[in-house]
Amino acid sequence: MSPETNPVDTYLLEAEDLLEQIEQIVLGLHEHGDTEAVNQLFRAFHTIKGSGAMFGFDRIADFTHHIETVLDRVRDGVLPLSRELTELILAARDHIHAMLSAPHPTGALDEARERIIAALGTLLGRPEINEPTPPPRPPHHQDPKAGRSTIWLIRFHPDPDLMVNGTNPVWLLDALRALGACEVTGHADLVPSLEDIQPDRCYIWWEVRLETDAGRDAIRDVFIFVEDGSQIQIDEADEIPLAARQVLGEVRSNTAPENRQATHKQQVADSTVRVPAEKLDSLVNLVGELVMNQSRLTQAAAHFGSSELASPVEEIERLVAELRDNVLGIRMMPIGRTFSRFKRLVHDLSAELNKEIDLITEGADTELDKTVLDQLGDPLVHLIRNCIDHGIETREDREHCGKPARGTIRLSALHVGSNVVVSIADDGRGLDTSAIRAKAVERGLIAPDASPSDREIFNLVFVPGFSTARAVTEVSGRGVGMDVVRRQIEALRGSVAIESQPGRGTKISLTLPLTLAIIDGLLVEVERELFILPMVLVTENVELPIRTRSRNNGRNIVAVRGELVPYIDLRELFGMSGRPPEIGKVVIVRHEDTRVGVAVDRVVGTHQTVIQSLGRLYRSVEVASGATIMGDGTVSLILDITRLIHFADRRCRTQETRRCCVSEAVVSDG
Repeated sequence: MSPETNPVDTYLLEAEDLLEQIEQIVLGLHEHGDTEAVNQLFRAFHTIKGSGAMFGFDRIADFTHHIETVLDRVRDGVLPLSRELTELILAARDHIHAMLSAPHPTGALDEARERIIAALGTLLGRPEINEPTPPPRPPHHQDPKAGRSTIWLIRFHPDPDLMVNGTNPVWLLDALRALGACEVTGHADLVPSLEDIQPDRCYIWWEVRLETDAGRDAIRDVFIFVEDGSQIQIDEADEIPLAARQVLGEVRSNTAPENRQATHKQQVADSTVRVPAEKLDSLVNLVGELVMNQSRLTQAAAHFGSSELASPVEEIERLVAELRDNVLGIRMMPIGRTFSRFKRLVHDLSAELNKEIDLITEGADTELDKTVLDQLGDPLVHLIRNCIDHGIETREDREHCGKPARGTIRLSALHVGSNVVVSIADDGRGLDTSAIRAKAVERGLIAPDASPSDREIFNLVFVPGFSTARAVTEVSGRGVGMDVVRRQIEALRGSVAIESQPGRGTKISLTLPLTLAIIDGLLVEVERELFILPMVLVTENVELPIRTRSRNNGRNIVAVRGELVPYIDLRELFGMSGRPPEIGKVVIVRHEDTRVGVAVDRVVGTHQTVIQSLGRLYRSVEVASGATIMGDGTVSLILDITRLIHFADRRCRTQETRRCCVSEAVVSDG
């Protein structure tokens, strides 16, 4: 067994998944029937306990047993599912997570354990719940019919790979015997001939007649670890004659192979494989190298002009493009998993601030590159905290304004072209433009007689250190401002936009690229230097005759179908020598809700771009988001449109000239 498949590591990963599932079930108890939710909670905790005991996590198994006891009482209808209990379940979930993360027990963990167990005992009215855990026994659940023995007919067709996965079916049969009087009949009709038999596969299936006062759920809990891939039928029956049982067994035997084959096919279709992130990143890097070498091969084939090379090179280009899309698709993950983390955040903070808030998520199936998702969590946490602390009003204030008592935060994601737009919207008080403007005048950011638009006023919240809050709270404002949020989003080659209406709420939209590894770019040339513009931002390109400049008195504006579009001249901005061509090009790109041009000498064409980081020596090159290696070995910068515009705007303000300045209608960075 390789180190990557260490069973303990597998248990830790599965436990994390189960803890996340537990949190989502508890937070969504009001959304669906409590009975099924409690059953799901019981099974999740039972799996954590059973697997934990198997792999030596005795502290976790012992602690989880107490939670099982309480949930079992809830399933029996003895204990109500109160808010106090759900909070204790969440606290127990957090404690198990802490124990999984801590290599050794600590005093703080022990105190938390005793506190939670004592609280659970108080709910049950049983202080003795704190006594040592009794030896493991099959989970026992009483049916509404409890009080009399019931006869159950159980048919168990195990997954053929049951023993390969480390499970002994004899243990399951022993667990059934512990529930009551048990008669077990084994069936060997599916055992193949000796030359076809595989010793590690299970060909036997069993029929069990069980007389017990335990309920159906107690029997199902015996098979909780083998439900996937196995066929389990539990029927309540009176005394069934032996002949009838034999007939039923024959019918079951005749239909079992087809059913098992269908089940196996479904299991294969739904199966997933866990791959360490390092391996996936290495694969993406190798594909990037392959894309670059394919580009060199294409360039070399064009240079030699060989017809014999043309066809195989085109085929390699097609295969590499398909391989690139598939590998990047593997690293794409649904954003719903990131969204689910924030239900707990909203739950805890709304209780802390004495507010009633619902979190609604939309577009959970929208996929993003794992690298983008990993870096998206912190900005979203800060934005949601701001919504809860500053946006949503208290119950009294909302009722006074005629709003519903419960506030709403809507977290959504959707594909827009080759980007994903993540929106955080609340129905709170909205941004106070007059307060923002007054604070900006006080800090000297705008002139007292200036008349900025609402969008320009909203952008002022991105200025470092800018805040209109009267006091710093523990929820938001811990020295992390909106400028940090924008900086993190722009580091992902994304952008941030704010919309707000007084009394109706605020919406913040984050526009993000699908991936950070390989993009389609537009290759442009300025004075024999090559640059790359992200293709997803390019809308069109137009000609720029040199005589057009004189008509506009040197101002960088080009007419595009009757509309004046400002442009940035890369030759002027970068201080390149030489004379521009008689007819240049202006590439029109999208920036927020406007259009901006980038003037170049020549548009070369599209290019599959493998993004490489610039490294420490080139951190000051703020106009580029990275670089790529061309087919001939030269390096080309990948221009960041947002940073390029901000850089050009600052340069024109410093030089006090409008020759290279983008109009204020396009840029407003405060």
